[in-house]
Amino acid sequence: DKEVRAIFLRLFAQLFQGYRSCLQLIRIHAEPVIHFHKAAFLGQRGLIENDFLTKVLNGMAFAGFVSERGPPFRTCDLFDELVAFEVERIKAEEGNPPKMIKHVRELAEQLLKNENPNPHIAFQKVPRPTEGSHLRVHILPFPRINEGRVQELLQEGLARSQGVPPATRGDKKCVVPAGPPVGMFISS
Repeated sequence: DKEVRAIFLRLFAQLFQGYRSCLQLIRIHAEPVIHFHKAAFLGQRGLIENDFLTKVLNGMAFAGFVSERGPPFRTCDLFDELVAFEVERIKAEEGNPPKMIKHVRELAEQLLKNENPNPHIAFQKVPRPTEGSHLRVHILPFPRINEGRVQELLQEGLARSQGVPPATRGDKKCVVPAGPPVGMFISS
């Protein structure tokens, strides 16, 4: 499934290449509003008559995309890198399927690493009990839990955790790379 996601990632990177140059940040309100110039985007790419892309840009999903990815200072991800730095590579690979497949596999590996940053931590599967295992008499019953000892352990853990910042995965915010301007991608 990571390779399918990588293919769609490449598709949307190609489809929206140069979109950042058509964003305008309006600071009239308390919360800044991000406006996307659809006509400029379509005109600079020579796709004004393209019904599919026009419908995509008019959809609610694209409006959400612009509001989420429009701010110039936010956490960057693989899509931002593709749109900003890999446009030429994607364009060069269009006529070379082996290179395209290699790139898709590289992207799939990156997607897998993003979802599983600590691959050395593995969960063990607990085997199913064998047939009739509940009838065995040599298995000792589960011991009773000492409630006092549990409370002591909880208090010790709370005392140790005082003053320690909570462990959260920190997403580093940065200035989103704009990538090449839209006019560079005139395509059919």
